[in-house]
Amino acid sequence: MAKKMPAVPLLFWIVCGTVIPLLVVFYYGFTDRTGKFTIDNILAIGESVHLQALGLSLLLSVISTLICLALAFPLAMVLKSSSFGRRGFIIFIFILPMWMNFLLRTMAWQVILEKGGIFNSMLAVLHLPELNIINTPAAIVLGMVYDYLPFMVLPIYNVLLKIDDDLLNAAYDLGATKRVVFRSVILPLSVPGIASGITMVFVPSLTTFVISNILGGGKIYLIGNIIEQEFTTSANWNLGSGISIVMMIFIVVGMTALTKLDAGEEAFV
Repeated sequence: MAKKMPAVPLLFWIVCGTVIPLLVVFYYGFTDRTGKFTIDNILAIGESVHLQALGLSLLLSVISTLICLALAFPLAMVLKSSSFGRRGFIIFIFILPMWMNFLLRTMAWQVILEKGGIFNSMLAVLHLPELNIINTPAAIVLGMVYDYLPFMVLPIYNVLLKIDDDLLNAAYDLGATKRVVFRSVILPLSVPGIASGITMVFVPSLTTFVISNILGGGKIYLIGNIIEQEFTTSANWNLGSGISIVMMIFIVVGMTALTKLDAGEEAFV
């Protein structure tokens, strides 16, 4: 019993911070305003406005995740091949913006991208046409990539760091080219990091509403915006909870698939 005592604060935190809020969400999600049981809040995801917001959320999340993956893997490879001191400096510079508040970082991009902002001012100096990126899906994707890229880089980097250089040298000694080594050795061994990175980028991208509110100007509605408005503006906790439950199902299914992929690769290795 004494050995289990240190786990009591953690269990208390999980119950109060996770279990109870989830129970509240499920209660509101399966009841109406009078407290009667209903599944209408769950089925509301089939309404055209909700399906459109969900489809756009999935599209932008997938695009953001793929861009993060395309940027993160080469950067992780550079970090792996760098010396210890240089590696630490690059990581420090890379995560330095994360020390700033998430909201402030997103608002900074609003200042940069607005019509009279820094980006268009630089284009004007170079006598180039202005780019109206703000309040568009492109601005939202840019914000997602900027905010969540470190969550893709670090898991991949940690996995690549564990790959023994002797294994790569052995492949080269056997006549394998760099392309073959990457495709047959590095990429398969890095799948656990890729799976973790995809999870850590896709999930917050799918449910975000702050980035779309700021960089989308409140004109582009993602599923996160719909949920947020149901809880705040409309004060319809039942509908908001019902849609949230559907989103939780999406996330759990996706994470389960990635976990199985991760487990399969680890078993292979």
